[in-house]
Amino acid sequence: MSELYIGLMAGTSVDGIDASLVDFSDGKIHLIAFDYLPFPDVVKSAIQKVSTPNALISLKDYGMLDMQLGGLFANTVNTLLNKAGIPASAVKAIGSHGQTVYHLPDGNSPFSLQIGDPNIIAEQTGIKTIADFRRRDLAVKGQGAPLVPAFHQAVFGGTGNPRCIVNVGGIANITVLPSNSTKPVIGFDTGPGNTLMDQWIWQCKDESFDANGAWARTGQIQAELVAKWREDAYFHAAPPKSTGKEYFSMPWLAQTTSLSAYRPEDIQASLCALTAASISEAIKQHAPDTKQVIICGGGTHNSYLLELLAQNLPCPVQSSEDFGIHPDHVEAMAFAWLARQTLQKMPGNLKEVTGATKSVVLGGIYPAS
Repeated sequence: MSELYIGLMAGTSVDGIDASLVDFSDGKIHLIAFDYLPFPDVVKSAIQKVSTPNALISLKDYGMLDMQLGGLFANTVNTLLNKAGIPASAVKAIGSHGQTVYHLPDGNSPFSLQIGDPNIIAEQTGIKTIADFRRRDLAVKGQGAPLVPAFHQAVFGGTGNPRCIVNVGGIANITVLPSNSTKPVIGFDTGPGNTLMDQWIWQCKDESFDANGAWARTGQIQAELVAKWREDAYFHAAPPKSTGKEYFSMPWLAQTTSLSAYRPEDIQASLCALTAASISEAIKQHAPDTKQVIICGGGTHNSYLLELLAQNLPCPVQSSEDFGIHPDHVEAMAFAWLARQTLQKMPGNLKEVTGATKSVVLGGIYPAS
C-alpha cells in the first residue's frame, strides 16, 4: 500500500516552485511525480524586493505576497496530482518549505523567515500541510539550516563509503556522510552557490542565470579577486554555520571589489571559481577522507562549475542522478521526507549539523478541511 507525501521547495535562487510526490512505502523512498512552476516575473520581483537586505517593506505588500505564494504553492500541488492521476485523499501530508525572505541565524535575535501561507495550501488542496520547519531548530539554539542533510543521510548514507553530498542552490551546502555509521553526520553552508553569479549576470545582461556557465567560460579567472573574496570571515568560521543571499549579495561584492576595474565576464568567471573553491576547501578541511562527491541542485546545470570542482577535488564528482535521484528533485523530496518525520513525531534536524542543543520535531501542522 502506498504512503504518499508531497514536498514543496522554493529556493534562494527565486526561480520557481519544485513539487515532488514521494512514496515511502516498504521502507523505500520512491519519486512518483515531479512538477515545476516558474514564478511569474511580477512575483519574482516582489520576492526579491521583500528579501533585499534593509529594504523598507509595507506590511500590506508583505501580507499580499504571503497569500499569493500560498496560492501558487497550492496550484503547484493540484497540477502535480492531476499530472500523476492521484487524488488528494491519497496523500498523507504536504511538506512546504516556503520561500525564504530573510535568514539571520546569528546575533541577539536570530530568525529565519519563510512565506507562502500554509493555511491556503491546506484549504485549496484538501491536504494536511506542514510548514515553518526552520524556526523550531532555531528555538533550540540551532542555525535553522541546513535541514536537508538528514534526508541525504537517509537516501545516500549507509554504504560504508565516505561520501560528501553537495547541494548547489543559491547558497551551497555540504553533507558529510562518514563510512563509519557510528560517527555523526556533519553539514553546513559553504557560502555562495549560484546567487552571486545570478545577481551579477542580471545586473550586467538582464538574464536570470548563466546558462551552463557559458558567460563565465568566456572570462578569465582573476586569482587575486578570488583570494580577496576568500578572506571573508564566513569562509573561515567553524561549523555549524549557515548563510543566505542577504549576506552574499551585490552590496557585499561592491564593498570588496572595484567592479569597474575588471571586465564583467572576468568577474563572472571569478565568482564561479569562488563557489568552486569554497566548496572544495570545505570538503578538504572537514571531509578529507571523501571518496565520492555527489552533486545536486541547480548548480549541476553549470558545466563550467562542475569542471572547476573536478579540478579542485581529488575524488570523482558525480550527479545525484547517477545514484537514483535527479539533482533537481532532491530538495523537494527532502521536504516530503521532513513532513513524514513530523507526522511520525520524529526529529527532522541533525543537531550536529545545525548546532541545536537537541534533536526536535520540526514544523507546524495545518489540518485539511
